[in-house]
Amino acid sequence: MIPTLSHVARLHVLIAPPIAVGETGDGMRRVIPIVGGTIEGPRLKGTVLPAGADFQIVRPDGYTTLEARYVVRLDDGALIYVVNTGIRFAPPAVLDRIAAGEIVDPALVYFRTVPRFETAAPEYRWLTRPLFIATGARRPDHVEITVFEVG
Repeated sequence: MIPTLSHVARLHVLIAPPIAVGETGDGMRRVIPIVGGTIEGPRLKGTVLPAGADFQIVRPDGYTTLEARYVVRLDDGALIYVVNTGIRFAPPAVLDRIAAGEIVDPALVYFRTVPRFETAAPEYRWLTRPLFIATGARRPDHVEITVFEVG
């Protein structure tokens, strides 16, 4: 059976400048504070709270592993804890443009994640069962994440 994808939501995650922890042996450790944002889609609508960060390892060739942890408050008050792990890579010239604060075409960057959700709200328990995948786009002051449920 071939899996299907159903659009769940798009996140607009506001970020602060990266905190460079330094070279750890696995790569350059960076922490990018999450300072707000929105979530909007056919099944979810709300606010990204300023309570989280994206923890990254950037290898010398630019290949980046990430683990973002943050909280979303939906418009009805329900809280959703998000753990979003993934990878990002692109040709060095494209990564240099991103680092310089330029807007680049997301098609030039492979940015994929696997979000997982936790909640105490019974009406959103459906988020805790299936597999989700997402595409990402890095902008100068935010990250756009488009989430799909795998059917």
